[in-house]
Amino acid sequence: MSKIRVFVTGVCGRMGTQVSRTILAQEDMVLVGAADVQRVGEDLGAVIGSEPVGVSISGPLDENLLRTLKVDILVDFTSMPGILSNAKAALKAGVVPVIGATGLDDKDVAELRELSAQQKTGVFIAPNFALGAVLMMKFAQEGAKYFPHVEIIELHHDKKLDAPSGTAIRTAEAIATVRKPMAQGNPKEREKLQGARGSDYQGFRIHSVRLPGLEAHQEVIFGGAGQSLTIRHDAYTRETYMPGVLLAIRRSLGMTDFVVGLDNYLD
Repeated sequence: MSKIRVFVTGVCGRMGTQVSRTILAQEDMVLVGAADVQRVGEDLGAVIGSEPVGVSISGPLDENLLRTLKVDILVDFTSMPGILSNAKAALKAGVVPVIGATGLDDKDVAELRELSAQQKTGVFIAPNFALGAVLMMKFAQEGAKYFPHVEIIELHHDKKLDAPSGTAIRTAEAIATVRKPMAQGNPKEREKLQGARGSDYQGFRIHSVRLPGLEAHQEVIFGGAGQSLTIRHDAYTRETYMPGVLLAIRRSLGMTDFVVGLDNYLD
């Protein structure tokens, strides 16, 4: 059985480094290429803290390079605008992009969906690759059937660029599928400081916390008569996401569909 040929972008970043180490350890995968705007030309081993691995870091992603290397899957945890151009290059080369960034807006997703259909090549996007976070979202959706009063608090490290997080937005969207839009709290409520109550999503609130020392955390708090229910997920290291990344790579091989969310790959 042939191995899955994987190319990783942003390999000098924390996620790219961890993804590279993980793929190199898999018996059914081979890391055939790596890209970053830093340390171009160096062997990837110098970046991930290992012996040379025989993969040199290239600069900006080139669709011709993907074709030459016969890449099956592009794994991308970079940020905008690079992630959009990387995905386009992959699709034009007939390579399935597995995207882990959350900076894509609705227009970007629509553009990729159209190109995916034109190229007959699949796309996989996940706001979160932690299996526990995926379950947290599913449990929150179930809880919203019985507790319509809800707020979301997401907490991340202070280097994160987007707020709310993609996970928080996807959680809110899942809740909204089972919860009728309704305004919560006192109708005469007044913010003494603008934004104190967070962002409003169909009548419930999403709060974003950014502090050093945090990694990725989210809690969904439901309130009812005389009781509350809290569903929380905590990710402490980048290793948390690796089982989900590997699952996405394996399930996305040869895919022609446009898939959003790791929950689509869970049994």
